[in-house]
Amino acid sequence: MYQALTKRATRGKSRSFMRIDFSSRVKQFAREEGFDLCGIAPVREFRETESFPAWIAAGRHGDMRYLESRDDAGELKRSSLARVAPWARSVIVCAVNYNTAHPYSMQADDPSRGWISRYAWSHEDYHDSALKRLRRVEVAIQKNLADHQSTAPNHSFRSYVDTGPLIERVYAKYAGVGWIAKNTCIINQKLGSWLFLGVILTSLELEADLPAPDCCGSCTRCIDACPTHAFVAPGELDARLCISYLTIEKRGELPEGLRSAMGRHVFGCDICQDVCPWNRKAPATAAPEFQPRNGLINPALDWIAEMKQEEFNRVFRASPIRRTKLSGLRRNAVVAMGNSRNPKFLPTLKQLAEDPDQQVANHALWAIDKLE
Repeated sequence: MYQALTKRATRGKSRSFMRIDFSSRVKQFAREEGFDLCGIAPVREFRETESFPAWIAAGRHGDMRYLESRDDAGELKRSSLARVAPWARSVIVCAVNYNTAHPYSMQADDPSRGWISRYAWSHEDYHDSALKRLRRVEVAIQKNLADHQSTAPNHSFRSYVDTGPLIERVYAKYAGVGWIAKNTCIINQKLGSWLFLGVILTSLELEADLPAPDCCGSCTRCIDACPTHAFVAPGELDARLCISYLTIEKRGELPEGLRSAMGRHVFGCDICQDVCPWNRKAPATAAPEFQPRNGLINPALDWIAEMKQEEFNRVFRASPIRRTKLSGLRRNAVVAMGNSRNPKFLPTLKQLAEDPDQQVANHALWAIDKLE
């Protein structure tokens, strides 16, 4: 009996060692595909996901209806991965640094030029570039399994970049990639918060990492710096007030009470990350796909406001900026012109007040009134 117990214990230790060893290999595969960070989280309920239904019920997601996606039982998909993907045992969380060696929005203060969030400067949409890397990691894992475990059962894998039935930053925290900051971004002590996240759900039971400790301390710079007061509490964002939401997701008329606070932002906003002390020494990436396209750093506002569809298609081919559509981008540029305090824009705005796009024309009238 003693021998039987000893064998069982030995087998248990062996399986545990194999889990740890293979988890290390998975992280190595991620590094080989260009990811800067990789961690593994278990599939279970977390405190952060339990608050998601209340956030949706309060309407703080605005018009982002895709966040309301529900399963057959009518439950929100993103609130319980275990229910939506019962076959999944582990979540492999990968992160890649997209920071570049260019000034932050707070350092570039010419109000007559617009600001595009630095994640959208790149030559390729991050959804596509990160997903390609994840798929290559998948292939490497499956090949390694086939080479070393010929009798092992088939395993399932699903890769996602912002499209999966889970809240990526929660799993990033529990995978040890970084902590969830007061501005709701993931921060890593070495790389800061300029990170694209991608996840691989797998039926493999891998060795999970320890959660990342919260290192924000008493700092509230991100909350204090937000021009529209979008953070209703530390770690709680009302998307309806967020400049990124207003310039990207919001369709039609922008709330008049928020337009002045939007400043010169035409696509996204980096302010809460720009002021973060953890980003002071954030390293710049050398990855060519994340280097900025010409003209997207501090773009001329009148260039964007007068842009035609053909030019929009050409300039922003394979860019996340396409999400806001030409009409929304021009609308945002018109508002930024109104906030510029620069009367040189008045002739252009008066022409745009007669624009066939009614939303551009309406916002041009507001901008003229502001400048005059």
